[in-house]
Amino acid sequence: MGSDFMLIIHTDGACFGNPGPMGIGIVVYRGKKKIMEISEYVGEGTNNIAEYLALIRALEIAKRIGENEVHIKTDSELLARQINGEYRVKDRKLKPLKARVDALMRGMKVKVEHVPREQNEEADRLSKRAVLQ
Repeated sequence: MGSDFMLIIHTDGACFGNPGPMGIGIVVYRGKKKIMEISEYVGEGTNNIAEYLALIRALEIAKRIGENEVHIKTDSELLARQINGEYRVKDRKLKPLKARVDALMRGMKVKVEHVPREQNEEADRLSKRAVLQ
């Protein structure tokens, strides 16, 4: 997974109120070159829903670009552990989102890595900006 052609995508979801207004932040790199960033308001919900929506959008972007090898970096430990099968998804609102992620990942080589918040600052800033605009 060390190829310069692979996408590295930082994702984050923000929520003010929990539940409350949600935003997603996504930064897409091909190798070390930033090729896209997204800051988008995604409605009302919880922080965990926002995290899932950011991941879903990231996977949709990878598919649209035609990339089937993706390294996702998120500061949501819950999201990373659920996607990697370490935790079960118990929240009924997250189950359809997890199913959507699983469907998008079919046929792709996807690594979902939990990173410290400091390594995800750009996506964090974009997700918060989406809610505050």
